[in-house]
Order: sequence, then structure tokens, then C-alpha cells
Amino acid sequence: MSADRVSPLFTRRRLVAGLAAVTVAGGLPLIASAQSGFRPTRPVRLINPLLAGGATDAIVRPIALRLAELWGQPVVVENRPGGGTIIGTQAVAQAPADGHTIGVAISALTINPSLRNDLPYDTFRDVAPVTQIGRITSVLVAHPSFPANNLRELIAQAKAKPASISWASLGVGTAGHITGELLRKRAGIDIVHVPFSGSSAAYREVLPGRVPVAFVVLESALPHIKAGKLKVLAFTDPQRSKLYPQVQTLNEAMPGLSYEGVFGIIAPGATPPDVLRAISADFAKVLAEPEVRKHLEQQSMDIVASSPAEFSSVVRREVEHWKQAVKESGADVK
Repeated sequence: MSADRVSPLFTRRRLVAGLAAVTVAGGLPLIASAQSGFRPTRPVRLINPLLAGGATDAIVRPIALRLAELWGQPVVVENRPGGGTIIGTQAVAQAPADGHTIGVAISALTINPSLRNDLPYDTFRDVAPVTQIGRITSVLVAHPSFPANNLRELIAQAKAKPASISWASLGVGTAGHITGELLRKRAGIDIVHVPFSGSSAAYREVLPGRVPVAFVVLESALPHIKAGKLKVLAFTDPQRSKLYPQVQTLNEAMPGLSYEGVFGIIAPGATPPDVLRAISADFAKVLAEPEVRKHLEQQSMDIVASSPAEFSSVVRREVEHWKQAVKESGADVK
């Protein structure tokens, strides 16, 4: 989803957020932030490590607008794509640890430590988890003409005709790439990986069936699924989808393949714990609002709104998962 498809409600909030920032100087009442001892005193940078106009922007920009109201300060979304989110994450890690720079973290944060030995930051020392906004659901989809209708049938088809099936990922080093390589290794099948630089590029080949199978994010795939242009073979989540409870998960067909699609907020590693807790509490307040929840649910997101400690546990768990997955699959970034 592009940023210009954000609901009119949040478009109107742009004006409200701007007025909230102005009222600081005028001494007018503002919406109260969490009573925590921390409140931004100048504009806050929210670094998105992915391209502008994508699904991540559609999720974080409405939240940024609401935070601006809450804090009485602009929250500026700054897109810093590149390096499999490394460039954006490095910008967060190197920023002053005073609560005025935060960043978006996706599963790449937990994959990169095992996939790359040249990270310009230490994931556990230089980055501080703030809150897990929610879980992003990914799916294994196929063109309607593809013979297999589930993962087991795909495996059987691949074994019958080695190297006959090509599958797309949203880039080398992404969760879909690693999971596909792990599937190939565990199932003992020969399938051909075709990496793309994001969902738009992938769909240009997947929708016509030139690359018949792909690991994609459900939010971007849902319109194509509803239109009958794609079919779902399996979900990557550990549990079955509420939208498609009849569709199996990867784990049901082959245990150990499912993963949690992380979507959260991080800060510089030296940020004081009380500041992290304050920012987390304010995110939780915003994420509890009905309009925000509705918007995120429309992005197929399962809202979490965790504490810094809870999100830290998730990050460590997922780092371990990808460490084992990368090792077993033999995936690399070459």
C-alpha cells in the first residue's frame, strides 16, 4: 500500500498534529503524554529503513501523526533504505541516545546478525528495542495456474520435476529468502530462487505467472488474492490465519519453517531505560485507539504493543531462530 492511500481520518490529523506543535509556543493545552519524566522537546526523527511509499510507510506514518499530537512535537518519518535495512538501522544506532531518534525494525533486524559478518553496529549493544507494534503476516502464494494448491503438493511437484519451479522473494537476505532456502534443504527439492527488490518488482513477474511462486507480505498480496489473481499455499505464522483458517501453516507441512514477522520500534542502544519505557507507553496509548487499531488491522497486522523488555525477548528469540535457519539452509547474500 502506498502512503497516499492512508485513510482520510489520518489526512485530517496532519493538520491537527501541526496545530499541536504550534500550541506549545502559544501555551494552549496539549494532549498529555505518559507521565514518565520524558517528553520530546524538539522534533522526533522516525527512521524507516525501507523505501518511501511502501507498506511500511502506510503503517508508520499515521502512527507518527498521532504521536505528534500526543507529544506536541513533529514526528518526521525519514526514509533511509539500503543494505537490507542496515543503512537505516545504523542511522538509529549512531544517533544521540536522548529519545529524539527512533526507528522501524522489521525481521531483517533479527536476520542480519547471522547473515552478515560486516554489520556496522552490534544488534544487542547499539540498538535498544522499544516496542513491538505488531506481527506482520507473510504468505507463500502461487499463480492460479500453478498445479499445486498447498505446500505438500508443491514439494511433490518439485520432486517429480527438479528445477522446474522458480520462486520469488522480496530480496536476498529477507525472511522469505531464508525460509525458501530452508524449505529447499529440508524437503530435498531443487527449486530456483529469483530475488526481487521489493514487492512491486516481484508482482510484475508473479502476477503474470512468469515466476509462479513467491513469499510475500499478506498486506500487499491480499487484493490480488481476493481478485483471484493469486492463491495461498501456506502461511508463515506459527498459528493459522483468522482470515483464512482453512489454509495450513508452513509448520503443519514441515515443522520448524514458520516464523514471526517482527514489526517494531528501536532506539539508540544507550537510550536510558526510563526513556524507552516512556516512549513504549506512548506507543501503547496510540495503538489502543480504535482508529489506529482499525487502520493496522486493515494492513493485516496483529497488534502487540509490548514493553521494551518483552520486545527485547522477541528480538533475541528471533535472532536465535534465524541463526539456526541460516546455518542449516546455507543461505548467503551473494
